[in-house]
Amino acid sequence: MNRRLVVYVISDSIGETAEQVVKAAVSQFECNDYDIRRFSYISEAEQIREIFSEAVNENCVIVFTMVVPALRRLMLEMATESKIPIIDIMTPIIDSIQTIIKSEPKNEPGLIRKLDEKYFRKVEAIEFAVKYDDGKDPRGLKKADIILIGVSRTSKTPLSMYLAHKNIKVANVPLVPEVPVPEELFEIPSKKIIGLTTNPIKLNEIRQERLKALGLGNEASYANMDRILEELEYADGLMKRLRCPVIDVSTKAVEESANIILEIMRQNAHLK
Repeated sequence: MNRRLVVYVISDSIGETAEQVVKAAVSQFECNDYDIRRFSYISEAEQIREIFSEAVNENCVIVFTMVVPALRRLMLEMATESKIPIIDIMTPIIDSIQTIIKSEPKNEPGLIRKLDEKYFRKVEAIEFAVKYDDGKDPRGLKKADIILIGVSRTSKTPLSMYLAHKNIKVANVPLVPEVPVPEELFEIPSKKIIGLTTNPIKLNEIRQERLKALGLGNEASYANMDRILEELEYADGLMKRLRCPVIDVSTKAVEESANIILEIMRQNAHLK
């Protein structure tokens, strides 16, 4: 009668990939009596020796994903000494890629997980920017890394999305003289708020183009110069009350304005 199969999955990261490979392989057999034992984040020789001291008494095979050369060599040496079948999943793939691209591997554990985490942080930041765009929900202001304020057509939304792709959670609030700003805005440290302003003539041109795109005439108050000056004066007064940094976006591309915001964030972090 066959003894119970034990598969040791040893990894210097999570080990999920190796475990899935093992499950796929085992599924090819009529084998219901097996156990997969996963050992994650193995980073020291002593940990490997402890695992082998247990494995030597089992009817087992060892599958591992190790990128640190010294630990990989130890795994193979101990498997030979213990006469335990061992499969190195990563090395053949890494060696093949190295041969083709003529570049040395980083040999750093957990890189794919770091990339995944970075990706999900970006997705979260983008979803945040969409949810709290244009003052939709003031509850997001206290959760944001940065709050952008300014009159209509001062690049609040494009900047929010650009910064979201840098994993920064951004909320933005439109400034309209007749509409009170959320009270939460006065409860947030001024260094987290960035005011956006622009040249009135430039803003007039942008708003006229916006009206054309919507099929509306230039007579709308939205593009009226007196109205624009009123809005900018109101916004300027509010930004002074909030004592927040102000960026003139008149002649700046989104990337340029974003870099200024990032620099402000870096300076604020340095002053903590």
